[in-house]
Amino acid sequence: QVQLVESGGGSMQAGGSLRLSCSASTRTFSDYGMGWFRQGPGEEVREFVGAISRVGDNTYYLDSVKGRFTISRDNAKNTVYLQMNSLKPEDTAVYYCAASLYGAHRLRNGLIDYWGQGTQVTVSS
Repeated sequence: QVQLVESGGGSMQAGGSLRLSCSASTRTFSDYGMGWFRQGPGEEVREFVGAISRVGDNTYYLDSVKGRFTISRDNAKNTVYLQMNSLKPEDTAVYYCAASLYGAHRLRNGLIDYWGQGTQVTVSS
């Protein structure tokens, strides 16, 4: 069992920046594609935001966050990050960290082994 713990959420005005972190409790962190999903207010489905391959050489993003969000990972620290710049009110959501043994591409399509508990990001106009 892998535990994922997110941190770094909070409230921010539009145009600001936040960095989310997700720490994983596993000795085999580099076996997992990692990513971030979000669930907005009143939304029933979690939306894919970004994913990164096991060694960090490939990344994938939701179109609406390309150029604003950057996903990265540090396998020595068992941690994945989501740097969010130029935040917009529509980025308001609970952000969830996800891990997939099937890799980043499959994670992007919803094949998830583990979820974090989520961290709230609120962007005001």
